[in-house]
Amino acid sequence: MMGMMRNGGVLRKAVLLAATAGLACLALKAQEKETPPAGGPPKPFTIPAHETYTLPNGLKVTLVPYGNIPKATLVLAIRAGNINEPIQVRGIADITGELLKEGTASLSARELAEAAANMGSSLGVQVDEDETTLEMDVLSEDAPAAAKLLADVIEHPKLPESELPRLKATMLRRIAVAKTQPGLLAEARFRKILYGDHPYGEILPAEDDVNRMTIEDARKFYAANYGAGRAHLYVAGKFPSAEMKKGIAAAFSSWPRGPAFVENIPKPKAQHVLQTIDRPGAPQSTIYLGLPVPNATDPNTVPLAVMNALLGGSFGSRITTNIREQKGYTYSPFSQISRRYHDAYWAEVADVTTAHTGDSLKEIFAEIRRLQSAPPSAEELRGIQNYLSGLFLIQNSTRNALIGQLRFVDFQGLPEDYLKTYVQKINAVTPAEVQKLAAQYIKPEEMSIVVVGDSAKIAEQLAPYSSEAAAK
Repeated sequence: MMGMMRNGGVLRKAVLLAATAGLACLALKAQEKETPPAGGPPKPFTIPAHETYTLPNGLKVTLVPYGNIPKATLVLAIRAGNINEPIQVRGIADITGELLKEGTASLSARELAEAAANMGSSLGVQVDEDETTLEMDVLSEDAPAAAKLLADVIEHPKLPESELPRLKATMLRRIAVAKTQPGLLAEARFRKILYGDHPYGEILPAEDDVNRMTIEDARKFYAANYGAGRAHLYVAGKFPSAEMKKGIAAAFSSWPRGPAFVENIPKPKAQHVLQTIDRPGAPQSTIYLGLPVPNATDPNTVPLAVMNALLGGSFGSRITTNIREQKGYTYSPFSQISRRYHDAYWAEVADVTTAHTGDSLKEIFAEIRRLQSAPPSAEELRGIQNYLSGLFLIQNSTRNALIGQLRFVDFQGLPEDYLKTYVQKINAVTPAEVQKLAAQYIKPEEMSIVVVGDSAKIAEQLAPYSSEAAAK
């Protein structure tokens, strides 16, 4: 041992020489290797066997036995969100959602939190534009008890006035922070251009709306929008099926059907508009541009997803490769198809260096026109299809993800085979179809463009993209 320590330098040198030689051999062998064989065909997405039924009061229930982990996820989705808010109290849906966590007729807020914690969970409440969801993830044996707790929260909320000042103060702080974020400012302006006075056109409540809110506003919103007839309970994972059904019936059967769901689908119009929001001294510009596209019920929904991923919606997409990898104008650009109830728009979003704001727009539009003028190669398209197929399978391998997919289908009113055939439809898209969809729907001359940045430095760069320039 002592000899090895004294000769440590010699030993280290010998080890390094051996390692170097080993790496050289590995490199030589790597050069000799042939290109690995192509992967097999993408596997189809298989939906676990599940059961959906409706209680007499209109509550829909979907049970999805899934997996071997002794846990179950419960999600109660209610068709009540920001779209249902009275115009004078924007944000009241969010406040009502927060109040749901503040106790029930029989449980204080602390007791409610402790009851959820005793099941290894917490009560999550999420409010979005179209829905409010209550969620718990519990041990299998606690699933029936979790359903009972969710029923108590939604059927007998305390909605205490004492908590309203705190919740309003929190919302006002969040609004103040949001107004400092260029990405959110750009999206808010873009939505306003697209949707006007429709609720989808407002993603930030006004401070005055928040200040004028009363507890009666929250209670009126609850009474006008919450009810079994607008709700769907999903349970996925391992749970005692018979006991689960019995527990759900006992917990939810007394919940009144409530008011019917009322559709309020917007009619956005594509229009070429350029608007800027000045941020003096900003080192970068935030670009948000896009236009309406067909909603989720359209036959082109899946092919549009493929086209989007190839154009700008994946790390290896054309726009990303151009303005990120080749030009270095931005770090993380992306395009998306943003969906709501029977509504959708395509948008490209990028934070770019101020000096290359105009260059970035030029390259984005150039990539759009390139795809419109010629179909992608079969090899390029196949790479995108493999990416989307694999991503779809991976993303839907959890209890919550399965519920999310089933919710999307139910919410949009899609056919039962939508999920089952999704991967096949992705891989059936042809290069010619991608080109056709880009030409048909992604039209630069009809896009609304919002740029948040230093107006003094970007005004001249943006001039070619103004509505006046486009009209010439």
